[in-house]
Amino acid sequence: MLLVCRFTVAETGVEAFTGRVDRALALLTAQAGCRRAQLSRSTDEADRFVLTVEFDSVVAYRRALSPFEVREHVVPLLSEAATDEPAAYEPLLVAADGAVRREVSLLARDAGTVRLGEAAGPSSPR
Repeated sequence: MLLVCRFTVAETGVEAFTGRVDRALALLTAQAGCRRAQLSRSTDEADRFVLTVEFDSVVAYRRALSPFEVREHVVPLLSEAATDEPAAYEPLLVAADGAVRREVSLLARDAGTVRLGEAAGPSSPR
């Protein structure tokens, strides 16, 4: 699972922001199932940053956010990310050393049609 969070940070706040992200990444990457994390800065717009964190699975992502210290430092940071785009992604094609591997989607076939609370079926037909 890939977590992608976009931030806009004023030039005067960059040092404080990167300090907070440094702490957050240390906490997240210490959790089981967290593979790697990276903060990148846009080369086109100096106030734009993207934080990417890769986890073994959705379960690993949720467990990584559970410890108190992570909830105390990481969750408030993530809540400041832009919310106009999705943040969680699952890999579909993974490439390394010239070979491409197709991953199996973890989403249910009806994921786009079943609403929250209807997992066992809607109470009345739509």
